[in-house]
Amino acid sequence: MSSAGSSPGPLILLVEDEPQMRRFLRVSLEGSGYRYLEAASGQEGLSLATQHRPDAILLDLGLPDMDGLEVVARLREWCATPVIVISARGQESDKVDALDAGADDYLTKPFGTRELLARIRVALRHGGPEATAEPVFTLGRWRVDLAKRQVLVDGQEVHLTPLEYSLFTTLIRHAGKVVTQRQLLKEVWGGAVGAQPLYLRVYMTQLRHKLEEEPSKPRYLKTEPGVGYRLYLED
Repeated sequence: MSSAGSSPGPLILLVEDEPQMRRFLRVSLEGSGYRYLEAASGQEGLSLATQHRPDAILLDLGLPDMDGLEVVARLREWCATPVIVISARGQESDKVDALDAGADDYLTKPFGTRELLARIRVALRHGGPEATAEPVFTLGRWRVDLAKRQVLVDGQEVHLTPLEYSLFTTLIRHAGKVVTQRQLLKEVWGGAVGAQPLYLRVYMTQLRHKLEEEPSKPRYLKTEPGVGYRLYLED
């Protein structure tokens, strides 16, 4: 099953077997200027993704012909299209498994339209530093010159230790995405023996104190409980 709206906006592929959820998503997307395609199975979703190269994919995990994690894995064999999992599975292990498989974000059903559209906006502007040659990352009060390894807050340089800087720039490379604890430990500590999630909490606390206006209520360096962290792009 597939259909496309007449809007000139970005193309979103919905892979969802529940008719009521497809209707809800269709109304939400059309009302916000997106084009869309629909698939009721994993295989149909993979076929449509191959044919139409959507700008983002909304993917349910509980599909009739294959698990959504397999769909993510097969997509990642050939494309980097942002994938937002939308699932009734709300356990931390489900979220971690989906993100480790290559999903960019995870939204637990039921969810509101505003949150869905915000997640889509973030997914569509992913690119950030990892997809461009631009060496300067700016967000709110921050300006990070990745070539010079210089971090400024309100125009004032802030000193970060090598590990703090590595953690911060890893989050910048994946800006807007949830990055799992496992992935951060691997990228920042290189899988060093003894590296534990406690390290992440300590260094994230230090980063927040140096970079956030209110460290106890961080605006950008967000925790995804039990899963990992996200550099939030909504300003």
